[in-house]
Amino acid sequence: MSPLNIDDLHRVFEKLDHNGDGFVSLEELKWFLDRIDIQTTGDELRAITGKSRLDLLDFLFFYDAVVKRNSGDGDEAGEEEEEDGGRGGGDLVVSDLAKAFKVYDLNGDGFISCEELQSVLQRLGMWEERAGRDCRSMISVYDTNSDGMLDFEEFKNMMLPVRC
Repeated sequence: MSPLNIDDLHRVFEKLDHNGDGFVSLEELKWFLDRIDIQTTGDELRAITGKSRLDLLDFLFFYDAVVKRNSGDGDEAGEEEEEDGGRGGGDLVVSDLAKAFKVYDLNGDGFISCEELQSVLQRLGMWEERAGRDCRSMISVYDTNSDGMLDFEEFKNMMLPVRC
């Protein structure tokens, strides 16, 4: 199971498809990755995807491959596990989540506020005024201590899939 469900991924795809042609070009994908501080080149993306543009299915496969790689299921996981002393792929996921958390924690106080969440979503072009009744409801779902903000543990619980 992926951290984002199919509906979420479809919405992301639609937002990335700036020109509305039903494809996400590598330029559009690179734009998004740059916004979340993942630096890559068009040539690297072309080598990874083997294509110059992705339809929705290709985009879902790309996302799934990235999630699997980051969760330790990919080919590179063994090498990275050895480098981290054999602690396993979970440490890699936590490290990636910590990086993602810092993207949202704009003031560096260790919490994601409603204002920070809205600011980042606007920067990514994923905030819709009419749908953005307010971020508080988005945060409240995972805000276990009811302080109106997400700390790292709450963020981690939000991002990781539930394992039974």
